[in-house]
Amino acid sequence: MNTDKNDSIEVFFNDSCSVCRMEINHYKKQSSSIKWTDITNNESAQLKTNKDSKSLLRRLHTIHNQKLYQGIDAFLVVWKTLPNYKWLYYIVRTPVIYHLGYVFYEIIASILYFKNRHQDKS
Repeated sequence: MNTDKNDSIEVFFNDSCSVCRMEINHYKKQSSSIKWTDITNNESAQLKTNKDSKSLLRRLHTIHNQKLYQGIDAFLVVWKTLPNYKWLYYIVRTPVIYHLGYVFYEIIASILYFKNRHQDKS
């Protein structure tokens, strides 16, 4: 995963989820080079990612150099791009931490999806 300054990164997140919004707003302050896209009732995001609204609500997604990442892998793209979070990228990408992070992310994402599932209009 190469995230040079010339690379394009678009992050698809749920702005109507208070936890998601708080975290993404924090990241937005760290970098202006990332395009942030709210997926709430956003058919364009569904077309760009080839994901339905339920899938987009369920996990964070990024497109980096025309490749789609989701979940913990999407966070790795973001963290590698943000100077203050590169250390986290290097730690989480190690095999043992990655697998623990994957499980932890899926648990948290499931809880947040359950909390916000009423937003899925499909």
